[in-house]
Amino acid sequence: MFVCGLTGGIAAGKSTVSTRLAERGAAVVDADRLAREVVEPGTPGLSAVVARFGVGVLTSDGVLDRAALGAIVFADASARADLEGIIHPAVRELSAARMTEAVRDDPARVVVYDVPLLVESRGAGEFDVVAVVHAPREERLRRLIRFRGMAEDEAGRRIDAQADDATRLAAADLVVDASGTLDETRAHADELYERLRSLSAAKADVRLGPGVSGRS
Repeated sequence: MFVCGLTGGIAAGKSTVSTRLAERGAAVVDADRLAREVVEPGTPGLSAVVARFGVGVLTSDGVLDRAALGAIVFADASARADLEGIIHPAVRELSAARMTEAVRDDPARVVVYDVPLLVESRGAGEFDVVAVVHAPREERLRRLIRFRGMAEDEAGRRIDAQADDATRLAAADLVVDASGTLDETRAHADELYERLRSLSAAKADVRLGPGVSGRS
């Protein structure tokens, strides 16, 4: 299996690139979405959260109250570590299952693991390649103000709470320029897909052995 870790700073254009890769045929696994799934009602994850933090983190209908939980964990580093100890293993298990299913009928299919905070919270070494969607800080600030209605100081705080551009780019094997128009970003995403497909097919051929093609 060939897995690309996809990341990018807030308002860099990662969602546009991720969506385009999915349109081209990549299996996109969204880490944030999985983190929500593992604490849905009836899951072992939610039971573990309640056991640690109490029923006060649930709404009246038994759904996780993210605001209430956030108020606890963002004020207490040990509580945040406890939450991560519940969520992260569950997400890893679920993501592994989703990735395995994605390549069941095509060993060369590109798998993209969309991880917003890859640089901040995960090791790049667990991926075959890391692709960083990049737009300069000034452009991301402009987008947050214009398209998300944030005040400039709030937008700046959101950006500065993440890794800086130099740190993120240092982790990149591949960089997608998302500083231009939407169409330009999609075109760059297409280029990324072709590169990933080639790398994935090569890895599948090596795994399957001589004379056996992993290409669909």
